[in-house]
Amino acid sequence: MTSEATLFVSIASYRDPELIPTLRNMIEEAENPARLHIAVCWQDDCDIKPFLDAGFSLLTPFQHNETECFRFGYRQAQIEVLPVHYYTSQGACWARYQVEARYQQEDYFLQIDSHCRFAPQWESTMIEILESLRGQSKWPVLSTYPPGYVPGENEDRKQHVSRLIFNGFNNNGILRLTATRYNNPEPKRCGYLAAGFVFADGHFVSNVPNDPQIFFMGEEITMAARAWTSGYDFWTPHKLMVWHYYARKSSPKVWGDHSNKAKTDGLVDKAWWEHDLVARERIASVLQTTDNPVDVGKWKLGTHRSLQDYQYHLGVDFREKRVHPALVSGEKESWFNELPESHEHWLQSLQHINEKLLRLKRDEIDFNRNDVDWWHVGIYDKNNTAVKVFQYSTKEIKAQVKELDDKHIELKVRFITPLSVDTNNIRICPYLTDNGWGDVLEKPW
Repeated sequence: MTSEATLFVSIASYRDPELIPTLRNMIEEAENPARLHIAVCWQDDCDIKPFLDAGFSLLTPFQHNETECFRFGYRQAQIEVLPVHYYTSQGACWARYQVEARYQQEDYFLQIDSHCRFAPQWESTMIEILESLRGQSKWPVLSTYPPGYVPGENEDRKQHVSRLIFNGFNNNGILRLTATRYNNPEPKRCGYLAAGFVFADGHFVSNVPNDPQIFFMGEEITMAARAWTSGYDFWTPHKLMVWHYYARKSSPKVWGDHSNKAKTDGLVDKAWWEHDLVARERIASVLQTTDNPVDVGKWKLGTHRSLQDYQYHLGVDFREKRVHPALVSGEKESWFNELPESHEHWLQSLQHINEKLLRLKRDEIDFNRNDVDWWHVGIYDKNNTAVKVFQYSTKEIKAQVKELDDKHIELKVRFITPLSVDTNNIRICPYLTDNGWGDVLEKPW
């Protein structure tokens, strides 16, 4: 494609102070801002003054879904803002779906979050990499978790690229992703999509639209399955083009605003978790992990390739939650080029991931105490027989702990077995330097 190629940029923004800095940086770093058509689902208080104060020119209002929207100009780029009061939002995918209605057959498509930074000439680099893959794929897609940045006068931007890898299943059985650093002179084939950075041909918008009823969790693996079965192939880019702001602890979140109290007070029709229950049914239906699927309409799998072949290439059995051991050890593979010899041979290669994200109160247990020789973490079945026992040093167990808030922490426990095992409870106990065994904390698995 030449420099005249056009690019549609989709942004879902929820009460995000980083939206305007993101827009300005994106446009200022573009090689040719005039080719950018940016659409934003702006879930906020709908006061456009911050856009005007930031130097955006109000061009023309327009109507979208019987709502007055705003078209701004900035350095020859066109920005369409679809205002939505944040109490009427229905989640991230719903917001992305609103934006996709503004697609006007542009050559390329970029989906990002509203808290990003960009490298110089980012759009030309993305196009160049995508086009370099045409010999290997008819419809390549670039996607990964970008490295982090922290906003401020002297922004801290991480200088590495990463690739997506398997990170277990959450408590609802939905596959989770994480990233590992990647250093290679060329793009690498991958099996996953990151919702905060998807770059593809423009027709991706039409062929794989966001499902507005998927609230948040599960959007990435569901979209990846739909996209791959529709004929798209995913690649990890090998160059720095985008940064993402991950911390955002003080930023408002939709699940904080759409609470049970907000519903009781009449501010929202549904609490966030009610939307999420619907989303789980749809995710299970698309990934074929339920015996009672719901009709997902046009947000179903594609017809170019099968879901089973996608699972073969991933090394993941969605329904049984079993994975190839290479996903969690060694190089942590995220794509197998060759299909297995047979379905039975593939099943024999898989192992079961037993995982628990244990939410604990800080006053229940203190992993920072300095009188502990080691920590016992044991998982037991209904007959009180040990299924798996870990012996952690204080340093090792602290590496498994995530700080949630002032009152809670989360302990991650994971082990692998050939088949599913009967796990009933987990016991955590310190072995004290001077006094031997300490108090036992027992929780259901």
